[in-house]
Amino acid sequence: MKTLSVLLLSLLVIACNTKPKEETTPEIPKQQEFAIIIHGGAGTILKKNMTDSLERAYKAALTEAIQTGYKILQDGGSSLEAVQHTINVMENSPLFNSAKGAVFTHEGKNELDASIMDGATLNAGAIAGVTTVKNPINLAYEVMVNSDHVFLSGQGAETFAKERGVELVDPSYFFTQNRYDALQRILEREKQDSVSASSAFIDPFIKDEKFGTVGCVALDKNGNLAAGTSTGGMTNKKYNRIGDSPIIGSGTYANNATCGVSSTGWGEYFIRGQVAYDISAQMEYAGKSLTEATNNVIQEKLTKMGGTGGIVALDHYGNPSMEFNTEGMYSAYMNDQGELILGIYGENED
Repeated sequence: MKTLSVLLLSLLVIACNTKPKEETTPEIPKQQEFAIIIHGGAGTILKKNMTDSLERAYKAALTEAIQTGYKILQDGGSSLEAVQHTINVMENSPLFNSAKGAVFTHEGKNELDASIMDGATLNAGAIAGVTTVKNPINLAYEVMVNSDHVFLSGQGAETFAKERGVELVDPSYFFTQNRYDALQRILEREKQDSVSASSAFIDPFIKDEKFGTVGCVALDKNGNLAAGTSTGGMTNKKYNRIGDSPIIGSGTYANNATCGVSSTGWGEYFIRGQVAYDISAQMEYAGKSLTEATNNVIQEKLTKMGGTGGIVALDHYGNPSMEFNTEGMYSAYMNDQGELILGIYGENED
């Protein structure tokens, strides 16, 4: 009993001498007037496999693309406009797996997918499986603003493109020798039963795995976020396969209350994990920062599922995230001060 009394007295003294914890107010990030971030694909992008001339070409293409959108934002243009025109630059380049540089399906076609989302209204548009649309992101935008729908595919999407005056081209426009040769190598390996799932992501330029797709997220001077993604899919895809790029919540998501996200990677896993929306949801419901949310989704949840790839994102302050669990990701970011950050390789490479 005496021992108990001494113990209680000791606890009382400790309690009296313990100062209450002071409440701390989280530091509010600096608000960027506007910002823009892009990606051109993620995968096993190693410096040892990259020639100096090809590296310069990628950096030049990324710089041209992001500066296109940056100028629009700087001049007071909307984030939706910036996203479209930025992605158009990458869609028109044979370096990226989107539109002009799209990979080939098993049947030797180029099937294109894209999506776009407005963070102010949560309106969205998406298209999949088109073969004659020069700039798929522009058709996705038309679906968003000039139709009652969110997602159109195949022949119906192309009919809508004609009605809206979206530029169409002969399918031969999308032919590039490197992409075609990559398909032939995989078809040859199929005959020898040596093809694997990862073979779909062989990049003929760097002789290794690379997940294609291009994407952009922008924050304009009115505080509105927008995100968009465009892709040629995966080499040797069959049965009109559709990945995550045109799926809202997987490949693309934007919400002014949280963030904008564009994904690149093995689409099946990004669909299962609803990667883009998950990042926004963690910010909205768990109070996480963009960095915390993207790290959890890409480095933990996606990796645990066996998925590989990455995202680029901006929060509503204009702060960036370039998160990937592959060896590298083509990316670029510009803030309202005009600072340009280019990224290709992972942490362990220059």
